Amino acid sequence: MVVLEQRTAPITESRASTLHARTMEILDQRGLLGPLGIPASETKGHFGGIPLDFGCLDSRYPGLWKVLQARTEALLWRWAADLGADLRRGYELSALTEHPGHVEVEVLGPDGSVSLRAPYIVGCDGEDSTVGRLAGFDFPGADASRELLRADVAGIDIPNRRFQRFAAGLAVAARRDDGVTRVMVHEFAGRPALRTGAPAFAEIAGAWARVTGEDISVGTPLWSNAFGNTCRQADRYRGNRVLLAGDAAHRQMPVGGQALNLGLQDAMNLGWKLAAHVSGRAPAELLDTYHHERHPVGARTLANIAAQAAILLGGPEVDALRAVFEELIAVDEVAGHLTGMISGLDTHYSHGPGSDPLLGARLPLYDLKTERGLLNAAVPLRTGSGLLLHLTEGGPPEPWPSATAAPWADRVRTVTAAPVPDGVLSGTESVLVRPDGHIAWAGGDADGLRAALGRWFGAPAGS
Repeated sequence: MVVLEQRTAPITESRASTLHARTMEILDQRGLLGPLGIPASETKGHFGGIPLDFGCLDSRYPGLWKVLQARTEALLWRWAADLGADLRRGYELSALTEHPGHVEVEVLGPDGSVSLRAPYIVGCDGEDSTVGRLAGFDFPGADASRELLRADVAGIDIPNRRFQRFAAGLAVAARRDDGVTRVMVHEFAGRPALRTGAPAFAEIAGAWARVTGEDISVGTPLWSNAFGNTCRQADRYRGNRVLLAGDAAHRQMPVGGQALNLGLQDAMNLGWKLAAHVSGRAPAELLDTYHHERHPVGARTLANIAAQAAILLGGPEVDALRAVFEELIAVDEVAGHLTGMISGLDTHYSHGPGSDPLLGARLPLYDLKTERGLLNAAVPLRTGSGLLLHLTEGGPPEPWPSATAAPWADRVRTVTAAPVPDGVLSGTESVLVRPDGHIAWAGGDADGLRAALGRWFGAPAGS
């Protein structure tokens, strides 16, 4: 695998700073929480600026986990390098041509123009994706009608503010332990500017003064940017040999920290499927499931972000709507629905045949009781393989699950454990879990298991 990065050096700014519960789970499923370390977390989140508690999520990692984007990117870069990926900095894509059996690209690198070819190319190059443009992807939706200005500023002393509404606009201020304050400001009467780069700090300081009455112009800006409530999504995530993931596939306002998390979860869904196909273990049709599964998730996320943007950035005309939302969020069932949606924990894929409600749901990361002791359910997934989890009351386990899965033993690990008394697996005999942690089959019949193994893991060995 070759990764081409346009930047010549790692980023130092961190636009995103929150990892949600589902992202923490998938990092655990790849063994990355050890090198990352368990970061600080908080339970206080929001929906459109209205407080929302994420502490009651049904996950091993409830809450919001505070990890600067620069740290997340550095972790993933090192991990990819350790796995043998060819990582190259300072390369800019200039041309892309699809052929019947491969994709050819022209890139401008440190030593001039270079031509590369590969079976597939994945565009992970942000909301103005060059890959998406050159490959002819359409991005229906709406451009921004409102805008937030944002900066990290050193040397200012202002009160912390959490989506504080003033007569003229909205202001957010959060001071970090290192003394740097992140400010965000929106003027109700303002409209997005036509920009070719980041806004000048003087523009941000001026807006801040008009909204709050405070002077932050004496501070030192470390970086700044502007973002609006753009809502666009690629019409397809796969175009033959070109695929899109992350912000390259969907353009949204980064409210609630969802953009980075959505992108990482796209990558988790696509990565194992692409690896299975290019290594000859699965047909190309497996790649079609990436679009079928992730496009609806992206659309749903963009819809909740659009709803949040309306009640967050609207002026006095949305006050009545905000009041109704405040009442609704106080209802436990409503709060649970919203936190499940934002965190990604309620992502549920349609897996085709079968009616078991477990199909497509994520596997909670239980501590499983095995004959060798407790086993975190994430551990068997850390090699990128699947998991056949057989739950038995004790005594010799039934032989049919292991025997049925034996021809896929190079791709699926079988684990026998005691039944899980509480939670979604209660009363379940066996589940087949894909490498991304989602349940592909549940039940007690060998034929159903065999069909699911073939669908998700390709032909059995020796066939």
